[in-house]
Amino acid sequence: MADLEKLVEQLSELSVLEAADLVKKLEDKWGVSAAAPVAMAGMAAAPAVAEAVEEKTEFDVVIKDTGPKKIEVIKVIRQLTALGLKEAKDLSEFIGGKVLSAVGKEAAMDAKKKLEEAGAVIEVA
Repeated sequence: MADLEKLVEQLSELSVLEAADLVKKLEDKWGVSAAAPVAMAGMAAAPAVAEAVEEKTEFDVVIKDTGPKKIEVIKVIRQLTALGLKEAKDLSEFIGGKVLSAVGKEAAMDAKKKLEEAGAVIEVA
């Protein structure tokens, strides 16, 4: 019988990629899926794989529709960016145009709120 404490300690030292590789190898060897609670090692490694998904830290603020208050939207775009009047107008008319790129979540949500208050339809991606 294997020393379970030692085995747990060794599994705890695995990186996320090593744990994912272990899960795949155990699935192949035993003919099971890690989604099913069949093996203790498979269950222990599955949460480690979930940790590999990192929370998104950079967002883009994208115009989907300028809405009926185009002038208000242009004013907000100019406040949020360093664009001139013509560039802000052009951006407001371009569906899918990025008002802000690679900004933090708080800045993206603030920009979305301001643009939506001005009448635009905005997507944060």
